[in-house]
Amino acid sequence: MSTIGVGAGVAGMTQAQKVIAFASMCVGMFIALLDIQIVSASLRDIGGGLSAGADDTAWVQTSYLIAEIVVIPLSGWLSQVMSTRWLFAASAAGFTLASLLCGIAWNIQSMIAFRALQGFLGGSMIPMVFTTAFVFFQGKQRVVAAATIGALASLAPTLGPTLGGWITDSYSWHWLFLINLVPGLYVAIAVPLLVKVDQANWGLIKGGDYLGIVAIAVFLGCLQYTLEEGPRWNWMEDSTIRATTWITLVSAVLFVWRELTAERPVVDLRALKDRNFALGCFFSFVTGIGLFATIYLTPVFLGRVEGYSALQIGEAVFATGVFQILAIPLYAFLANRMDLRWILMVGLAIFALSMLQFSPITHDWGARQLLLPQALRGIAQQLCVPPVVTLTLGGLAPSRLRQASGLFNVMRNLGGAIGIAACATLLTGRTNLHFYRLAEGLTPANEPMNALLAANGGISADFDTQTAALRGLFSLAFREALTMTFGDAFILIMGFFVIATLMVPLMRKVLPPKGPSADAH
Repeated sequence: MSTIGVGAGVAGMTQAQKVIAFASMCVGMFIALLDIQIVSASLRDIGGGLSAGADDTAWVQTSYLIAEIVVIPLSGWLSQVMSTRWLFAASAAGFTLASLLCGIAWNIQSMIAFRALQGFLGGSMIPMVFTTAFVFFQGKQRVVAAATIGALASLAPTLGPTLGGWITDSYSWHWLFLINLVPGLYVAIAVPLLVKVDQANWGLIKGGDYLGIVAIAVFLGCLQYTLEEGPRWNWMEDSTIRATTWITLVSAVLFVWRELTAERPVVDLRALKDRNFALGCFFSFVTGIGLFATIYLTPVFLGRVEGYSALQIGEAVFATGVFQILAIPLYAFLANRMDLRWILMVGLAIFALSMLQFSPITHDWGARQLLLPQALRGIAQQLCVPPVVTLTLGGLAPSRLRQASGLFNVMRNLGGAIGIAACATLLTGRTNLHFYRLAEGLTPANEPMNALLAANGGISADFDTQTAALRGLFSLAFREALTMTFGDAFILIMGFFVIATLMVPLMRKVLPPKGPSADAH
């Protein structure tokens, strides 16, 4: 089959066709990103429905994340082999089938297997939307396309817990997956008919970088497993975590060596020589930390400290998505009038400010107290994610977009995985530290404590009454220690965004690549 480079099939498309084709691909990307977090507020219900314990149920999310992060960097090579439209269509069809299987899963083992399949097929759609946007559009239209992608990339996981909580409370957890059927079928049918970007080149299978594919699959799969399961099993105290850590390190070295020496690497690490691309990957990493770690922390706080249900958690975190949507026109206005670097800098700074607003969190914070920091975070997401997309990918030649887009998206997911793992570890270690410090002050000389015990009958001679009062005191101290730790976690995230804000001036202003790509003939 003849080979046509990315972008060479666009010439015959009208502007309306490009917009409809792009919008159809965005639907596929949105449902793939939405499914990362749509189960997060409903894991207890899924576990109950499948008669599974908490440890096994956690794999409903972990299996999806591992499969997704493995396939994202491979999507560039796969789209060259199959073509963008047919890989996207096959992924959408497979994702839809996997969603159906998740909805009818009969035990936790089948659910985990189907979720892994769903993540693998969904993950391959995400980078192709980024590539197609920069092929279809130029000038101000490219700004709008990048804003759309940036909004969806941060909005979908943000809305996941809200939508998931509402669906589970109103219907059942099965519909968390069954809602994908209609949009998934539409994408699977529409994309082959509408998207005309390139043609397949099945001859690339013969000279594929299979050692690189195996190395990156093992590297990212073991890394994601280690980050997800490490906090639960106390890191290096667990033999499996030790083994996956060593496998991660060895496969990472093998992967880097292979991709820097292979004639046709599956992932173009040489793109990191470009300053904007390297910095953009770092900013993508940091925004991944902020996006996914805060999505993790807020529901956990509301569930463990406030005792909120899945629906109540969804309603409380909904403000972030609302303010992000409201900020879209603001970004579109600014992006056509200002240097994107300064918009990015403001967005990162506002995100840091939102984390500072989260830090004085107390045990009685609810939706009302969380409104301001979540509003700032929603605005910040819209002001920092789209500029990163344009500044990182906008200056690359079309021939490099496929593989560069995969690497760029992997960095966001890695940031999220590392951010969640760091916060989970922090919640364990720092909670114990804060608890011991609080316990040091709970002595007979502490008058407020004595008054509390007296009010609960803890100073009486009855042993059971005393025990109940002391248990209540323990629960109060632990709740306060846990709440203080959430504040520490938000301060940690803020630190990353302060560093990122200070690094923005190092980026160069993006100029679109001149002339057609070398393979566009």
